[in-house]
Amino acid sequence: MSAHAAAWTDLCAADALRPETARRVDLGGRTYAVFRGLDDGYYCSDGLCPHEAAHLARGTVSGTRVECPRHGLRFDLASGRRRGLPACPDLMVYPVRLRHGRVEALIPKDDPAPAQ
Repeated sequence: MSAHAAAWTDLCAADALRPETARRVDLGGRTYAVFRGLDDGYYCSDGLCPHEAAHLARGTVSGTRVECPRHGLRFDLASGRRRGLPACPDLMVYPVRLRHGRVEALIPKDDPAPAQ
């Protein structure tokens, strides 16, 4: 995450996600993906795969990884690290917390990447 100022941002109700599911969230011209892993943890990342900009919320969540729906590239939801080929940058991930039954992520206020 960049060094820019960030704010806790509401993404969705925690009970809107079953284990191993994802949801697309569009905020301020950006697309994010919020996930619930098999470990019952919640995760947030950029919503588009860094390889070919496929929407990761349409991907398959398995344990604590997501598989891109376009080419099968897998990312670790906690670290954003790419698993396997093709080579591409790691996925940007954001700290997440649960507050009053809602999933919130620490999102940079001036994050410049566009939604698609």
